[in-house]
Amino acid sequence: MAQSAVAEERAVPRPAPLSIPVRDIVPWAVFAAVLGLVLIYFVGAEQGATSLLSGTWVHEFTHDGRHLLGFPCH
Repeated sequence: MAQSAVAEERAVPRPAPLSIPVRDIVPWAVFAAVLGLVLIYFVGAEQGATSLLSGTWVHEFTHDGRHLLGFPCH
């Protein structure tokens, strides 16, 4: 009886590890990098010398984030 239990354990198939091809990751990595750069721009530079939007609402919305990331704003 003990031999049949050992044989059953050996017969159980193990799932193969998943592999994700690099070509599937690259578009998401580029998207994340562009999104990160846009966020850094809005937190660090918007409402300054290179302002794209008028008003101060972007500055007020990202004010605490600027100080948290070390960007001086005033």
